[in-house]
Amino acid sequence: MQINEDASNNTMTLIREYDADPETIWKAYTTSEMLDQWWAPRPWKAETKSMDFREGGSWIYAMVGPGGEKHWAKTAFSNIKAPASYNARDMFTDEQGNPQTGMPQMNWQMEFAKSGSGTKVTTRIKFTSEEDRKKVVDMGFKEGISMAADNLDELLETE
Repeated sequence: MQINEDASNNTMTLIREYDADPETIWKAYTTSEMLDQWWAPRPWKAETKSMDFREGGSWIYAMVGPGGEKHWAKTAFSNIKAPASYNARDMFTDEQGNPQTGMPQMNWQMEFAKSGSGTKVTTRIKFTSEEDRKKVVDMGFKEGISMAADNLDELLETE
């Protein structure tokens, strides 16, 4: 995965190519059945509480650790143009999906494009502040998202 940070604009751009058609990759990013199989870096796993993929809908999920500990998050969806793009607001939450005070929130712009025999996924993340970007990076975001993308590659091999 290619990860480019732009500290001056509080952004991060992630680019990953997958050896699958855009419709398959779209489904992998927008359905809880698929996300639960790859979204978390091992040995963690993603566990969906609710998924409503539509404009104004959201995905509430937990990152579940090897000891059973849960860290909750919510992704609120907007501007969906299937199967090419969608926007999302990602945040750390409690189990009910209420944002955690003092934790970063991020705006994600997801783009899916055919490339050769596969699909190129470009993720543009805008942070509220440099401090929030740094906090997320310090939490291991870059390593975790890269590991999760590798999980998707493995899952695609078994499909």
